[in-house]
Amino acid sequence: MCNMRKIRISRHSVEPSSHSQEEWLDFECIGIAEVTSEDPNFPIESALTAKAGSGWRAADSGEQVIRLVFDRPTTLHRIRLEFSENEVERTQEFSLRWAPIGEAFREIVRQQWNFSPLGSTSEVEDYRVNLDNVSIIELRLKPDLRPDHGLASLAAWRVA
Repeated sequence: MCNMRKIRISRHSVEPSSHSQEEWLDFECIGIAEVTSEDPNFPIESALTAKAGSGWRAADSGEQVIRLVFDRPTTLHRIRLEFSENEVERTQEFSLRWAPIGEAFREIVRQQWNFSPLGSTSEVEDYRVNLDNVSIIELRLKPDLRPDHGLASLAAWRVA
């Protein structure tokens, strides 16, 4: 008959690690962000930096594009997108694509999500990828599948 083997651990050792925050690339130092539209109160850097912020929001309705253009080809292993909608019920579609220098875009994922103020108000997508020589990564957002309805927003976008 066996006895349960156990080890007492300290509470400190089970606290969430800040390691996941440290691995994100500091995009302000390694590239340029391109946006089709931007509300001046919700600039793109608010979604791309690790500092707490209000995220990005488009100034215009309809489909929006955010491109991260790297200064040098970069290898990516992780992409994390966070969306939040607390006010309007809508079905959002996004697609995430990447391109090496001088080549066509390649789709990583295309997905829809239903936001509802009384239920699902946030979406977090965390992708493990193996992308080499990335020169551009692009996020296309259709904030609502109804034509020209709703404003696109992005709480956070991190790459590693």
